[in-house]
Amino acid sequence: MVWSIREVAAMCGVSPRAVRHYNAIGLLDPPTRMPNGHKRYDGGHLTRLLQIRRLAGLGFSLARIADLDGPGDGSVAAVRALDAELADTIARLRRAREDLREMMRDGTPPELTPEFASPPVTQGMSSADRSFVVVMSRVLGPGPRRAYADFVRDPPSAPAIGSFDDLPSDADEQARREVTDVMVPYVRSLHAARPELAAMHAGSPYGATFARRSIEAAKTELYNPAQVDVMCRIRWVTAGRG
Repeated sequence: MVWSIREVAAMCGVSPRAVRHYNAIGLLDPPTRMPNGHKRYDGGHLTRLLQIRRLAGLGFSLARIADLDGPGDGSVAAVRALDAELADTIARLRRAREDLREMMRDGTPPELTPEFASPPVTQGMSSADRSFVVVMSRVLGPGPRRAYADFVRDPPSAPAIGSFDDLPSDADEQARREVTDVMVPYVRSLHAARPELAAMHAGSPYGATFARRSIEAAKTELYNPAQVDVMCRIRWVTAGRG
């Protein structure tokens, strides 16, 4: 049984180029060179090519397929390792499908992870608030992140929030002071209920300085100057400096 490279490639469902590549990297033994100079492949080559194609289809890299030819129980270990990887991939894809179903059902924004994406809350958020939540979800450490997620999912009702959202960019000193005065008790109650929010920079995976700088930059970018000024005043007062 001898075949040309095109014939053996066709029988195995691969391209002649792939056969040459397998030859070049040592996965497939060199073909027999006939007296007329033509290269011919036999039953052993056919079997090996079918093996390579099957293993590659199962997810083995060519390097792993080469390792399967080694002595001992390496092939069994390689199969088990691939099985574990596939199990992890399947679990990840199942979680992804669950997230997609929730997004389609609830209309939650894709930029927010499920812990922050409570539909009644996110649907009522301004674009600035939603973008700010995205930044917070990325820079906070585990404790502050959980506390902030709880707050986003179940925020206490507060008329003060409306006065802050409606504050115009050119608000005068009196308007800024009035909004600050109504917001301070609200923020203090949040800190009392969720102490981690009072020190939200702590434990950031990127360091407290990076977290603080990122949060301040987000405030400046997403909110108008009067709102940023009110937030600075609130922080000053709640820190006991005002």
